[in-house]
Amino acid sequence: MLHRLLQLHHELDRLIAALPPAIGLLALRLALAIPFWRSGLTKWDGWFSLSSGARYLFEQEFKLHIFGQALAYPFPLTAAFLAGLGELVLPVLLVLGLGTRLAALGILGMTLVIQLTIPDGLLNFHLPWAAMALGLMAYGGGLLSLDALAAAAWTRPVAARQG
Repeated sequence: MLHRLLQLHHELDRLIAALPPAIGLLALRLALAIPFWRSGLTKWDGWFSLSSGARYLFEQEFKLHIFGQALAYPFPLTAAFLAGLGELVLPVLLVLGLGTRLAALGILGMTLVIQLTIPDGLLNFHLPWAAMALGLMAYGGGLLSLDALAAAAWTRPVAARQG
C-alpha cells in the first residue's frame, strides 16, 4: 500500500514537473502587472495630468514610515507622477516580457516604497509582490516573452541575419 502511494506520488510529481516553466513565468508576469496597472489608471485624468485624488494622497495622506516616524513625501507631486508613470509602463513591459528583469526590479523598488508608505500591507500585498518580482528578476520572462524572442534573434549567426 505504501509502495503504491509513493509510486502515485512520484508519477504525479513527474507530470507536474513536465509543465513548461514559461507558463509559470507568464502567470507571474501577469499576476504582478495587474495590480500595478489598475493602480496606475487611478492616478491620471488624461495624458500626463495627475488626478486630483493622486495629488491629494501624495501631498496630504501618504507618509514614509521610517524609524518610527511618519515623514512627508519629499517632492510629493514628482513622486506621484513617477509612481503613476511606473505603474503604467512597468506592467506593460512585464506583460510583453520586454526588459522583464529590469521591469521587475522597478516594481520591487516601488513595492519597497509602498511598504514604507503603507506598512500594514506587508503580508497581504507587498510580500507576494516582492516575491513575484524577485522570481522574475532571477528567472527572466521565460520563453513566452519578447526577451526570449530578442535573445533568439540576437544569437543567430551573423550570416543568417544578413541572408
